[in-house]
Amino acid sequence: MNIHEYQGKSILQVHDVPVQEGFIAENADHAKLVAEELQKKFGTEIFVIKAQIHAGGRGKGGGVKIARSPVEAAEVASRMIGMTLVTPQTGPQGKLVKFSSKPPSISAAARRAFKPSGMTSCPIPSPGITAI
Repeated sequence: MNIHEYQGKSILQVHDVPVQEGFIAENADHAKLVAEELQKKFGTEIFVIKAQIHAGGRGKGGGVKIARSPVEAAEVASRMIGMTLVTPQTGPQGKLVKFSSKPPSISAAARRAFKPSGMTSCPIPSPGITAI
């Protein structure tokens, strides 16, 4: 089964599994708006922009980037959306990035925790904005 990270999170949420909030950006302008909203809501200054493709190794292929402002988030998303991302799992032909996702922020994620059965707490990892 091929599903994107954001789709997997949606399935988990339906079954009451706590997941980090994230947002999809289909273009640079939307990425900037989402980052501005995240900044207002969480006070974050760091955004993680993540390419959404059906392959692992996105970070190694350049599909996970840090931005330090909404303007930079838009610039990163602009470069990421439409690129062909080559990872160890895509083969040399790579995969086209059509959109990106943004979790709230590294600092916001570090402040939040959930309690799976049998655990006292577990930080929610890997925040960002998603580029598909």
